[in-house]
Formats: sequence, structure tokens, C-alpha cells
Amino acid sequence: MVKTSFISIISQDDKEEKKGSAEFQIVSFTNKIRGLTLHLKLHKKDYLSQRGLRKLLGKRQRLLSYLAKKNRVRYKELIGRLDIRESRIR
Repeated sequence: MVKTSFISIISQDDKEEKKGSAEFQIVSFTNKIRGLTLHLKLHKKDYLSQRGLRKLLGKRQRLLSYLAKKNRVRYKELIGRLDIRESRIR
């Protein structure tokens, strides 16, 4: 449900879905992160899920920094739509 709305947001340029694009991957990671965050609120001692969350956060962070270096406008637009904080770019 949420995934399809973000797919339609991302694929405004074309009619085909760009599942390999950085934007789509960031949206996908963000959905997984939000799901894991809700899970960890209930199961505080699930350390394997905590590790998975940290790995997903790192992957998303690398993709966000890549997108910010390549196209700053698309980066700003994406973090605004996903309602995530802007990261420090190295």
C-alpha cells in the first residue's frame, strides 16, 4: 500500500518503474526501517533485528550520500517526501 504510492511518486518521469534507481532503493530501505523500528518497540531485546536495522541504516545512508553528491535537488526533494532528517555529507 505505502510502497505503491512511493513508486508512483518516484516514477513521475516515465511510466515504467525504476526499481534499480537510488530513489526507489532509499524508499524501500525507509519502509523496512520503519517496520523494524515498530517491531523493536515491542521486542526490545531482539538483538538480531537491531543489527539488521543498523545495517539497513548504513545502506540507506550510503545511498543518500551518493544521491546528494550526484543530484542535490532530487536529494532534497526525496528527504522532504520521506520526512527523514538531512545527513551530514562527508
